[in-house]
Amino acid sequence: MSAIDLPSPSDRIDPDTPGSVADRLLSWYDRSRRRLPWRSDPGHRPDPYHVWLSEIMLQQTTVATVGPYFQKFLEKWPTVEALAEAPLDDVLHAWAGLGYYARARNLHKCAQTVAVDHAGVFPETEEALLTLPGIGRYTAAAVAAIAFGRRAVVVDGNVERVMARLFRVTKPLPDSKPALTALADTCTPTERAGDYAQAVMDIGATVCTPKRPKCTICPIVDLCLGRDIAEDLPARKPKPTKPTRRGVAFWIVRPDGAVLFRRRPESGLLGGMMEPPSSDWVTEGVPDPTPPVAVIERVPLTGMVRHTFTHFHLELDVHHCRTDAGTVAPDEGRWVLPDRFGDLALPTVMKKIVRHAMKGR
Repeated sequence: MSAIDLPSPSDRIDPDTPGSVADRLLSWYDRSRRRLPWRSDPGHRPDPYHVWLSEIMLQQTTVATVGPYFQKFLEKWPTVEALAEAPLDDVLHAWAGLGYYARARNLHKCAQTVAVDHAGVFPETEEALLTLPGIGRYTAAAVAAIAFGRRAVVVDGNVERVMARLFRVTKPLPDSKPALTALADTCTPTERAGDYAQAVMDIGATVCTPKRPKCTICPIVDLCLGRDIAEDLPARKPKPTKPTRRGVAFWIVRPDGAVLFRRRPESGLLGGMMEPPSSDWVTEGVPDPTPPVAVIERVPLTGMVRHTFTHFHLELDVHHCRTDAGTVAPDEGRWVLPDRFGDLALPTVMKKIVRHAMKGR
């Protein structure tokens, strides 16, 4: 069937009528919804704390990865008040491995704001939710819809993909985002808005997948204008080549075996996390390999640590250094014995440095 012969979904857009896109997706969701740790059972009101926590964790992270972290957070901090009272270091440590660590800092700030300024009760409207730390347009819409049943247009990557294919939007992302959001708005019902948002995300995650979509079992395939080119949608602009930054990390050891770690600045990449000290990470020239304390021996280890961030690749040489027993840790630094490494909030790249240094000693 050619594109011009495909039936238009326009006759089935009105979300509050039988047979509409929304009606079909909700019927499918009632049969096929995913069981996820943060979802309430049918007929039960979702816990706003669970919804908010999961949505923050799911940003740039897969459902499979988030599940164990979500469970661990609830065991440690079962309420937003408990999370608000937790030391930031504990929150960062529990978050380690999820990446995008500004989310963890904002998560803690948001919990404190809800606990102090809102008596532990999350606001119900998008507008009010947007005033909270770390909550943007998508999260505000998701919490308003899923936790409180408010009509809100929830648009994540799954929703963009479904809308691009359903309406055959060939304009590449990110330029097509406004159009895809507007189309998602036309399909969003007044009733069961939260279930509908989760239905579209589920259909995108399990049926209308990026590769090899399962069109034969899709409940709206007969309305889909883009089904003949589904794998090509949504179109995306070519990604720019990532630059490579280079630096030197210092594994500085006292005679008693303690290793020097320091806290990174609160603002910026990996803010507030712990690290073995390192030079600046530079894209041009040679990084300054000067340790932050006086050392009596320095030996470059064989090999290097490699890690990829969202916008750049990182290559780090590691220098194993020895220092005197009385060496004082610099500002934001502290000496840590190996049996206490597990207490540190170490992001993945810093864990790689630790493993490389321990192996290469």
